[in-house]
Amino acid sequence: MKQVFGPDVDVELIAGSGGVFEVSRDGELIFSKKALNRFPEEGEIVGLLKG
Repeated sequence: MKQVFGPDVDVELIAGSGGVFEVSRDGELIFSKKALNRFPEEGEIVGLLKG
């Protein structure tokens, strides 16, 4: 992510269980594997973050 958005971006991995994969930006959920029942496609997360 830092390669795409620069050194000022902070990325945090929060360990969990049950196969939940969610991505939030500024406290807002922008992708949820659980809600969509699928993994993101290549480049999808970066596109959502740029969005």
